[in-house]
Amino acid sequence: MKGVSSTPGDYVYFKSQVPLHKIPIGTKQWRYYDFGPKTVPPLICIPGIAGTADVYYKQIMALSMKGYRIISVDIPRVWTYHEWIQAFEKFLDTIDVHHVHLYGTSLGGFLAQLFAHHRPRRVKSLVLSNTYLDTRTFATAMPWAPFVSWTPSFLLKRYVLTGIRDGPHEPFIADSVDFAVSQVETLSKDDLASRLTLTVDAASVGSILLSDSSITIMDTNDYCAIPQHLKDELTERYPEARRAYLKTGGDFPFLSRPDEVNLHLQLHLRRVGVEPKPEVVKTISKDGADGTDSSSQSKKNTDTDKDDSNNNMPEGSGSTSSDQSPTFPESSGSSNDPPLPTDTIPLQSSSIDTLVLAQLSGEVYQSCVLFTLCYCTLVLVHGGFISRQSV
Repeated sequence: MKGVSSTPGDYVYFKSQVPLHKIPIGTKQWRYYDFGPKTVPPLICIPGIAGTADVYYKQIMALSMKGYRIISVDIPRVWTYHEWIQAFEKFLDTIDVHHVHLYGTSLGGFLAQLFAHHRPRRVKSLVLSNTYLDTRTFATAMPWAPFVSWTPSFLLKRYVLTGIRDGPHEPFIADSVDFAVSQVETLSKDDLASRLTLTVDAASVGSILLSDSSITIMDTNDYCAIPQHLKDELTERYPEARRAYLKTGGDFPFLSRPDEVNLHLQLHLRRVGVEPKPEVVKTISKDGADGTDSSSQSKKNTDTDKDDSNNNMPEGSGSTSSDQSPTFPESSGSSNDPPLPTDTIPLQSSSIDTLVLAQLSGEVYQSCVLFTLCYCTLVLVHGGFISRQSV
């Protein structure tokens, strides 16, 4: 991973055009993007542990312009799979979506399968990428799981980031890793703890009523954090599913190989009967309304611009300043966010060592580390936890 990273230019443009929605549903806070014609059945993208709704921005930009509706969500703060299924169903009810196509990577793919198993009438198809069928392997590799909710944030981030291979990478893969690391740094302690808890919570995917023809398995052939034997188990479960293999792409092919991923997503959606509406290109109005026909929207924008130029003309000036920055629509529920600059935004260093050293400076974290180490040492000495995990 690079020592210093910057925000990609296309991501800056994406943030200026696509509104971020934040809505509370019950006790859960949902953060998501929803872009594209509302009359098209949506493809809902669910990220892995290291992902947020933002990691699918390349799919949202490309596919929505082709007439598809793409919804990208954050995994909310849930601690059990039963809680996830209920929370996701309430989310779909709230945004008035009844039938969905799910695209999940890593943990997101596992959650998508569980939802398809328990709510078969709502899921019409699946796209699964670098994912698995059960959590036993991860539970064995994480014996300290019972203490995850007490673990300081910087240790959780370090644990998640150690699962990402640290170079050397091809430039496009290195860029995808840097972006994913920047998203991990935005996650709170409870967000990380809940996702890690889901990863080791005892669960497995049961039978799914979907036919294999409604499932696409999209995997990369190079290094991936998901063990190969788990990916092989997935392909054996769905023997007639469509295979889409990417020669390279790493853990985040949707970022490193967006053109290939978008092509496979389009082929999948057409295969399961989703017809795009490219004639309806969604544009962002000032109230964040849905898109309309491009010709009528263009005329409407022209009239609006004329009114704005007359209303916003400074006193004593004959014209509006030519270098005035355009006003972008505000994201729903994000009024406290800082204004978005149009130039590249320098991010915090994505170096794991820098992250750890910066957060270790706090006395609170030092106390937490000391408490965690002492408690774990006490448990290990008595041998009770180790013997239970070994069995």
